[in-house]
Amino acid sequence: MVCLGNICRSPLAEGIMKQQAAQAGFEWFVDSAGTGHWHTGALPDPRSIQTAHTHGIDITDQRARQILPIDFDRFDRIFVMDVLNLNDVLRLARNESDRSKVSLLLDQVYPGQNQSVPDPYHDDDGFEAVFQMLELSCAAFVDRYQPA
Repeated sequence: MVCLGNICRSPLAEGIMKQQAAQAGFEWFVDSAGTGHWHTGALPDPRSIQTAHTHGIDITDQRARQILPIDFDRFDRIFVMDVLNLNDVLRLARNESDRSKVSLLLDQVYPGQNQSVPDPYHDDDGFEAVFQMLELSCAAFVDRYQPA
């Protein structure tokens, strides 16, 4: 899960995906990162922590980090929150295999529409709406791996 600073959207997405995967019985390794380095080592934004907590998810064990080329080796899928993140992550890709792992998270619900998860950093009221978008997208992804 990748956003700009790894303190708002991607920590929420990480927490949601971890919860949904565990509830489905999957033992997936889920992590998050930012395209920027400004918040490296920081906790998620308090508003993300509170929003997650409201939904029974604890994200206080997360610390912000910057995405690195090695992440293409560590992960099968890299979901990004918006088109700017998509372009930044694709610039890090070393080859077509790396590029094929990267997609917008909302494509799970709205394939091919290039919809972005808005950054709630400057909008205190936006965190719940972002949570709902992320939850829906993570559920769609997890559902694809459920036995028929």
